[in-house]
Amino acid sequence: MIEETGRVISVNDDNLVVETVKQSSCSTCSSQKNCGQSLLAKVGDGRKLKISVDNPDNLPVKPDDQVVLGVEESTFLSASLLIYLLPLVAMFVLAVCAQMAAYSEPVVIFSALAGLLVGFLAVRLISRRFGRNCRFQPVLLRVVTHI
Repeated sequence: MIEETGRVISVNDDNLVVETVKQSSCSTCSSQKNCGQSLLAKVGDGRKLKISVDNPDNLPVKPDDQVVLGVEESTFLSASLLIYLLPLVAMFVLAVCAQMAAYSEPVVIFSALAGLLVGFLAVRLISRRFGRNCRFQPVLLRVVTHI
């Protein structure tokens, strides 16, 4: 289970809104001074995100409580594969099809870009469907502190 801590903003009947702060693990890495990823992580570091969270165990929570949220690793892996691989696969498939049809190089490049766009649109449509699936929603695991 992938876990993240957050602060409860509001509590509704069926879910709650939790504010999390995006953090990077780069600050604990020994290679941070020699890595470009560390610089990129600092750009978005500290950004606050508000998300709606299910409370399947009906844990007692109130606003300003510190809570731990969780998402299954397999769910995270599935979503990551969808987001990163589908556009690339679509790009390569359309580029290879254009190449095999003996089109000129500019047409092959345009086909690759069109495939990438189609892949992004497919990700958007599929992610909306996943968004409605309870398996892909973060859930409340435990309350850390009551305030």
